[in-house]
Amino acid sequence: MNGQDLRIAVIGATGAVGTVTLDLLSQRGYRRVRALASARSAGSSVTFGDEQLTVEEATPELLAAGEFDLCFFSVGTSTSRELVPHAVEGGATVVDKSDAYRLTDGIPLIVAGVNDDAMAASGVGAGNRIVANPNCSAMQLTCALKPLHDAAGLASVRLSTYQSMSGKGDIGIEELQATPAAGADLGMDWEYDGEEFTEEAKLRAETQKILELPDLKLSATCVRVPVLVGHAQAVWVETESPLAPDEALGVLSESSNLALAELPTPGDAAGRDEVLVARVRRDRADGNGLALWVVNDNLRKGASLNAVQIAESLTSRGLLE
Repeated sequence: MNGQDLRIAVIGATGAVGTVTLDLLSQRGYRRVRALASARSAGSSVTFGDEQLTVEEATPELLAAGEFDLCFFSVGTSTSRELVPHAVEGGATVVDKSDAYRLTDGIPLIVAGVNDDAMAASGVGAGNRIVANPNCSAMQLTCALKPLHDAAGLASVRLSTYQSMSGKGDIGIEELQATPAAGADLGMDWEYDGEEFTEEAKLRAETQKILELPDLKLSATCVRVPVLVGHAQAVWVETESPLAPDEALGVLSESSNLALAELPTPGDAAGRDEVLVARVRRDRADGNGLALWVVNDNLRKGASLNAVQIAESLTSRGLLE
C-alpha cells in the first residue's frame, strides 16, 4: 500500500504530542488524515498544514468501523487500553505512544532506525496489529547506545535524566507557563517505591527490550527540570571491549538518528529530528568507560517523529495490509 493513500487517524489530536504528529504527517504529504479526541474536544478544530480539521470523538464504534488503516494513539494508558482493541478490530494497525503495551510480550517496542526488524519478527503484518512507541527517554538513550553496542558491546549503563515539563503533557506545559519566574512545581510525577521512580524502572526495562539485552545492567536517576521542551541525559557507558572516544565519535557520526554537537542545550534540540550527542569522553572512573551528553526534542523525535517513522518503516517493509 502506498503510504500517502493510508487512511489515518490521530487519536489525542488536540494534545501536545498529537498536534506535532499532525504537523509531521502534513509535512510528509499524508492527506487522508482525521483528528480524534475525547468528547470534551469533539467539534473543535486543529491545524493540519493549511487546513483546519474538525475533531471527532474517539468512540469504540468509530474505531471498529473499518474506516482506518493506521491509527496513532497519543493518549493516556487507560484510554489506550480501552480503545486500541477496537481499532485493531476494525482492521487498523496501531502505533501506540502510551505505556499500555510497551512491555507486553509479543508486541514490538520500536525505535525507528534501531530495531525495526523486531516488527516482522513479532508478527506485524501477519496478525499482530500493535506496535508500541517507547518512552521518550528510552528512545533517545537507545539511539545513542545502539551504535556503541554494535561496536564494542554494552556491559553497563548509568545515567541521569533532566526531563522537560512537556513530558508531563499539556498539564506540565500549563504548570510551567503559569509560573515562569519561579518555575513549576517540580514534584516528580512518577510513583516512588522507596528505591526508584517508576520512570527509572520503565527506562531500564524498555531499554533492555529495545536492545534485546535483558540482562543489561542499567541504573537511572530521573528528574523534572523547568524547561518547556527537550530532555537531556548525562550518560556513563561501560563497554565490553575498549572503545576510544575518537572511535566512539566515528561510530556515532554514522547513525542517521544522531547529530554530533558541541554543547547542546534542550533549546538547541527543539524542532530537530536528530538526537544530539556531545561531550563524548573517557570516563576516568572506569577502564572501558565512556561519558556522553544526549539531548532530544521529546515531543518531536521522542514521540511524534518516531511514531511516523515507524509507520514509514511498516510501509516500506510491506507490513501494512
